[in-house]
Amino acid sequence: MYGVTPFGRNPLNLFSVFNELDRNFFNDTMQVNSCRTDIRDVGDKYVMEAELAGFDRDEISLDIKDSYLVISAERKNSSDENNNRYIRRERSYSSYKRSFDISDVDTENVNAEYKNGVLTIDLPKKKHEEPVSKRLEIR
Repeated sequence: MYGVTPFGRNPLNLFSVFNELDRNFFNDTMQVNSCRTDIRDVGDKYVMEAELAGFDRDEISLDIKDSYLVISAERKNSSDENNNRYIRRERSYSSYKRSFDISDVDTENVNAEYKNGVLTIDLPKKKHEEPVSKRLEIR
């Protein structure tokens, strides 16, 4: 009698649902949607590398708004895939969106390349000019 619990193995049990959610979340078995990004300072520019595996080039957008670079990617399932009989489907839709402050970047000369699931962006630094000194005339 001591081993029997009323909330044991009933799949419709509310407590088992929360326990499963808790177990999946804290044991890191749930996939976290993230766009892992590395940024290196290589002297005259920054080099940003963002993992976007599984996306096609046309599913990725790079936008510069004010002083921010916005990387976004969105993948939707195609209509011909809807006729397949999946037992489990986890890859039907995914999207990422990240923003980065690029106020120190020359936005006119930014270059990007997408190869093998990695988006590489060259962000040249703005050239800092020395302040001009001049003598003002007093009237």
